[in-house]
Amino acid sequence: MQEGDLLWTPTPEIIEQANLTSYMRWLAGRNIHATTYPDLWQWSVDNPAGFWESLWDYFGLIYSQKWETVLADRQMPGANWFVGARLNYAENIFAKRDNSKPMLLYKGEDTPITPYSWAEIAEQTRRLAQSLRQMGVQPGDRVVGYLPNIPEAIVSLLAAASLGAIWSSCPPEFGENSVLDRFTQIEPKVLIATTGYRYNGKHHDRHDLVNHLQAKLPTVQHTILLEDSPAPSAFVRVRPRPIEEKDTTVSWETALAAADDTPLTFAQLPFDHPLWVLYSSGTTGLPKPIVHGHGGILLEQIKSTVFHNDLKPSDRFYWYSSTGWMMWNYVVGSLLSGATAVLYNGAPSYPDMSAQFALAEAAGVTYFGTSAAFVSACIKAGIHPNQQYDLSRIRGVGSTGSPLSIEGFQWIYDNLNRHLALESLSGGTDLCTAFVGGARIQPIYLGEIQGASLGAKVQAFNEAGEAVINEVGELVICNPMPSMPIFFWNDPDMGRYKESYFEMFPGIWRHGDWIQFNERGGCVIYGRSDATINRHGVRMGTSEIYRVVESFDDILDSLIVDLEFHGRESFMPLFVVLREGVTLDDTLKQRLNQRLRRDISPRHVPDAIIPIAQVPYTLSGKKMELPIRKILLGMDANRAANLGAMRNPESIAFFPKRGRRQA
Repeated sequence: MQEGDLLWTPTPEIIEQANLTSYMRWLAGRNIHATTYPDLWQWSVDNPAGFWESLWDYFGLIYSQKWETVLADRQMPGANWFVGARLNYAENIFAKRDNSKPMLLYKGEDTPITPYSWAEIAEQTRRLAQSLRQMGVQPGDRVVGYLPNIPEAIVSLLAAASLGAIWSSCPPEFGENSVLDRFTQIEPKVLIATTGYRYNGKHHDRHDLVNHLQAKLPTVQHTILLEDSPAPSAFVRVRPRPIEEKDTTVSWETALAAADDTPLTFAQLPFDHPLWVLYSSGTTGLPKPIVHGHGGILLEQIKSTVFHNDLKPSDRFYWYSSTGWMMWNYVVGSLLSGATAVLYNGAPSYPDMSAQFALAEAAGVTYFGTSAAFVSACIKAGIHPNQQYDLSRIRGVGSTGSPLSIEGFQWIYDNLNRHLALESLSGGTDLCTAFVGGARIQPIYLGEIQGASLGAKVQAFNEAGEAVINEVGELVICNPMPSMPIFFWNDPDMGRYKESYFEMFPGIWRHGDWIQFNERGGCVIYGRSDATINRHGVRMGTSEIYRVVESFDDILDSLIVDLEFHGRESFMPLFVVLREGVTLDDTLKQRLNQRLRRDISPRHVPDAIIPIAQVPYTLSGKKMELPIRKILLGMDANRAANLGAMRNPESIAFFPKRGRRQA
């Protein structure tokens, strides 16, 4: 088969039962007639106010005060959604409570699958929210988690959100510098942290690192510590006692035991009240602290999980993630569909490459979320999961993090089951969603994403700012969406926000991906058009890596690029300029890799370290990451780089000689 060949067609039964079909029937009763997905999408982007408002009624979302205006201003940035509305994200999560089935199914590397009921998670959320209130947490305060993908992390998010506090998290595999680069910016009041975690069969102690975080986060007034594997409902063993000011560090069990019998309540907040802070790294400076609002995330997540993932209350939704990736927040959002969320804490390939498929069978997963990198690793490992496990319950597979190759499309159908809908999707931390992805009532073509999501006016722009078809262009969004960031933290004049998304095409969101649409609305993502390093879904700015690499006395300068491209395995070389007399031997390489693993993340250890004479710079002193990336991917150097705008044009000569294969 070749790219663009028909791979899957929904049966009449699938179309009849699809959530999109139900929604179109509901709209027809309101005199809005759309009988195909392209018709529905066109209506949603032509009438953004009507579309987003319709979701409130269709899903029966909870709010305490109705809005005065749906969309006060359509400009970007600056769109003002649902002015006057008051609501709470966590309240809408618990509105889906169904005690007849688990809310969560959790598995660690060394633990069996454990169900958590809605009642149990609600009770833990109630208790933790009271303890946070006793610690002085008020709306707008920041509560941060240094936590793996465990139920307690979800409890922590929901408890903070119920109070109107702002949540943010990092996984425990992040090194100290990476955590501080994020949390220091938002000045948290409470830190919830694990003392250790298991990954790939090994225990990793985090006591010392947590002590360092406490010392270097001066605004933290209280810390709640979780041991590696806190027992479900462990709070019942601890003597109840309110949290006092002197209790600067308490155990998770103590925090939960401090509550009285006051019921769980939900602060009623403006639509754009901050819900959480995610981090998307640029190429200079600290990671960007992206702030999303309660209302925008609520609308976007219920739309995406119900309409585009086609989740129903009977589904069991799994997506391998860590608390440092927006897909973790998306898994929390899947609860808005009423589905059960399946959590896994550990290495994706422990004890072997079949581990996630064993989990899928045992947990009865119906929607299996993964990454293109993991699928590529499965292909290399030569595994055939459906020969070992019953994966027939999986009716949807999602893939993101990087473009899924043609071979990846074929492998999933050959090795999971032939009846599922493979929904390759792409989006970003910036909107905490996918804005191109699946539509269950549409056919699937080999190597293609099915199309733009509802309410997302996504197009490919050429350099002149014109929409193009059958040409690779910049991925842009031409209409505001409610889950666009409400602001960046510590960016009062919105300067960094505007520079990040609106500098290239004023008034149009430019995302930083290459994309190509065809006549039927399908699309292909061709990797990043900027220099952000996206490794297995975790994005880091190159500046973070440079700070570590260039702290070595032996290294004068450095350049790193990620050669991610459609249909190819990602390859990330690090180029270093060495001090005179220094040799790049195995010892220096090992020291570099160890520091990057410790201070940044294991996912950002380079695939190769290569000595160069000098790093290419622009006349304004910026490292030329994107032009070098283009050259290493095969573009002619004269097209990729403007030599007249370079401080040292002679430095370019090295790179055309290094193809991606040699690098």
